[in-house]
Amino acid sequence: KQWYQRRVRGDFVGFECMKTLHGHDHTVSSVQFVPTGDFIISASRDKSIKVWEVSTGYCTKTLVGHREWVRVATISPDGKLIASGSNDHTIRIWDIATKDCKLELREHDHVVECVAWAPEGCTPHINEAITTENPKAAKSPGPFLVSGSRDKTIKVFDITTGSCVISLIGHDNWVRQAIFHPSGKFIVSCADDKTLRVWDFKNRRCTKTIAAHEHFVTCLDFHKNAPYVITGSVDQLCKIWECR
Repeated sequence: KQWYQRRVRGDFVGFECMKTLHGHDHTVSSVQFVPTGDFIISASRDKSIKVWEVSTGYCTKTLVGHREWVRVATISPDGKLIASGSNDHTIRIWDIATKDCKLELREHDHVVECVAWAPEGCTPHINEAITTENPKAAKSPGPFLVSGSRDKTIKVFDITTGSCVISLIGHDNWVRQAIFHPSGKFIVSCADDKTLRVWDFKNRRCTKTIAAHEHFVTCLDFHKNAPYVITGSVDQLCKIWECR
């Protein structure tokens, strides 16, 4: 569904449903606007990813290839690629223009719960991490992608080569979300082990573990302008954390 926010003197006073998008045959597990705002992408338990035109509500593309539930789909910062994670243990990279699957990444051993693109500012730090482990490795222009899985690992992929360049091990249960810190030097993750963790991916180590909630930690996000992280949990709480 698309919702319109009504404003009165600058305040949001309500929401009105503009359109209802019909097309998926099972649970919709992920939705996102493309950077331009003209289209929406969605992922579903029906094993498909769909691209919708905002102005008309029409489905303009359907991407099919995953063999199980597509848990998440996210658009690259330049709006050209879609990364998707699935119950089939794979990550797929799609060309949004042609609908072609460019890569199928098979490094995880369980359901892929989350994927997130690395901001452009992360590129030099990821390259530094790669050359730290392998001094002869060539620098890559990226793009790069981070993923989290029920296999309890976090992985960073170089989409140019289709290779896993960083693996982070430390969570004691399913990894629910992993994203890059705005500085580009760290990855922050949350998991069903009830923790929030900060990773120095250059040295492949966890630098901070926070017992964040009394139950599974299911999601997190960064404030865009302030040093805050927000987490959400099965314990029915949201918590705001200050990065120090």
